[in-house]
Amino acid sequence: MPSFRVNVIIENRPEIVDPEGDTVLNDLVLKDKKTPVKKVRSAKMLRFEIEAKNKESAEKAVLALCNEFRIYNPLVSKVSVETLNA
Repeated sequence: MPSFRVNVIIENRPEIVDPEGDTVLNDLVLKDKKTPVKKVRSAKMLRFEIEAKNKESAEKAVLALCNEFRIYNPLVSKVSVETLNA
């Protein structure tokens, strides 16, 4: 069975304040007055290596684990996945 690397990216929903992203923007990025950066959002990434039949089943299995173990709070977080061959 093939192996896949599934990256789960957890970030605050757009309407939720992101103090970590604001700190990075204000204290690090904007000190350089010439920067084109206008906004920074922070996120957490978890990397899973999993054996599965295909990419879709690997993503489903990892998302099921994340939901079962409440790895993120769906009320304030949004989750995206990207899958690569391991």
